[in-house]
Amino acid sequence: MESIREIYKIGHGPSSSHTMGPKKAAEKFLKNNADATNFKVYLYGSLAATGKGHLTDFAIEQTFANRNLEIIWEPKTFLPKHPNAMKFEANDSNGNLLNEWTCYSIGGGSLIDDFTSIETKEIYPHQTMNEILNWCRINEKELWEYVAEYEDSSIWEYLEQVLDVMFESINRGLKTDGALPGGLRLLRKAQSFNTRGQNFATPFKRRSQLFSYALAVSEENASGGLIVAAPTCGASGVLPAVLKYFKKIHKSDKKTVLRALATAGLVGNLVKTNASISGAEVGCQGEVGTACAMASAAATQMMGGSIHQIEYSAEMGLEHHLGLTCDPVKGLVQIPCIERNAFAAERAVAHNNYALLTDGRHRISFDEVVETMYNTGIDLQSKYRETSEGGLAHFDALPKC
Repeated sequence: MESIREIYKIGHGPSSSHTMGPKKAAEKFLKNNADATNFKVYLYGSLAATGKGHLTDFAIEQTFANRNLEIIWEPKTFLPKHPNAMKFEANDSNGNLLNEWTCYSIGGGSLIDDFTSIETKEIYPHQTMNEILNWCRINEKELWEYVAEYEDSSIWEYLEQVLDVMFESINRGLKTDGALPGGLRLLRKAQSFNTRGQNFATPFKRRSQLFSYALAVSEENASGGLIVAAPTCGASGVLPAVLKYFKKIHKSDKKTVLRALATAGLVGNLVKTNASISGAEVGCQGEVGTACAMASAAATQMMGGSIHQIEYSAEMGLEHHLGLTCDPVKGLVQIPCIERNAFAAERAVAHNNYALLTDGRHRISFDEVVETMYNTGIDLQSKYRETSEGGLAHFDALPKC
């Protein structure tokens, strides 16, 4: 497996696969073809189907500013390796082809091409949760200690930066109101949820706070704000909300939160390695489902859960999202994405409570749920995998009054 740095990408929304990935690919191709005068970019499958709502063209055009650029949209063409495919062409002033490159945005801002299966080098020797749990038992270590064993020491500095960006996005979102961009005229809710929640008794007040934190980040993401893909932009509100909630309600100190962040990254890494975190490949179960598994694991660790209780909590986080489709209205990361982040955060807290009432033993393992999620996602029709051709995307979600 790669470093958990690849799970936590810091950047601007609204989509890690449709905005961050294409921008990074464009920058890489331009750097390698700086002398070319004319460029063409072909967007295929899901990238083309929902690219305008996800600002794919805007991200690419920013990169090729002051260059001759043509973007060709091919929403009905799906390349075999991944639904988020794009081809870059560099041409001279006479239109002669100088270079071309086909690559794939596989989720979380990561890229691969026809010659590579991962973007960076592998640093972890194990590939499944069961293998990692066995290592922890033999060495009498916690899951976060497994991360520390194989990452370099700078990982803690990076995770601290990740946490700062997460909490900053919550703070910005709680202070901002008005309509989100994109044409749906969807009003931000984080600020009002946080304000109204102060008027209620403790249980409802706490739930309102949790909702408001998740909404704040998701609304910042939908506005193109600076967030952390965890593991994707579309699911970026879940983990920060749970971490902020435990820091505030349970007074978790920074070291505890950073260690939970490491464990959550490990959970996301396992899903990315053995299945997919791309909505275009497996639906929203791979995005919000994975984020919920990450947040569930983090919560259980912060409450002192054993490695087996943490694994159980993560398993529930993913299992309870099996079959979740990705059908964004108008191709925007707003409906149903934003609400899903809020409820996934609430589920994560519930999974933590449930897991801590057990001894960690259960029938279906996390690894088995990851495999099931991937197979379920592949079986979904393409209209339910980030193409906005079916499901909720069929409805007119503009205000009715």
